[in-house]
Amino acid sequence: MDIRKIFFSVLLVGAVVCYFYGQNIWFKINAEGYQAVFLDNGQVYFGKISASGRFIKLTDVYYLQATDLLQQAGSKISSSDPNQKLQLIKLGSELHGPTDAMYIEKDKILFWENMKDNGKVVEAIKKYKSP
Repeated sequence: MDIRKIFFSVLLVGAVVCYFYGQNIWFKINAEGYQAVFLDNGQVYFGKISASGRFIKLTDVYYLQATDLLQQAGSKISSSDPNQKLQLIKLGSELHGPTDAMYIEKDKILFWENMKDNGKVVEAIKKYKSP
């Protein structure tokens, strides 16, 4: 066999392996469940992930919003404040009226996790959806 054919065969196999290794993380998505997506700006969104090119699509989107029950003017909310309450917000209820889908560049995602069906966030989503 010609050395060039061997070289290009090895190069092609290496490229295919690298491509599928890089895409392998997206095959571990639990399509039946919800995922938590942690972004590089500190925001966290909950929803259902599907991969598409250099973006992921997040549907059925929720996020947590902190509210202070007894906030005084000019005071800051700390995460350990007992007067702080976390509220689950459905995407689409904001003033600008977005649709219930987000497209996020993959390089903005620090990590994502499949969520348990009996976790507090998924239970809150189920409660929100029930009539």
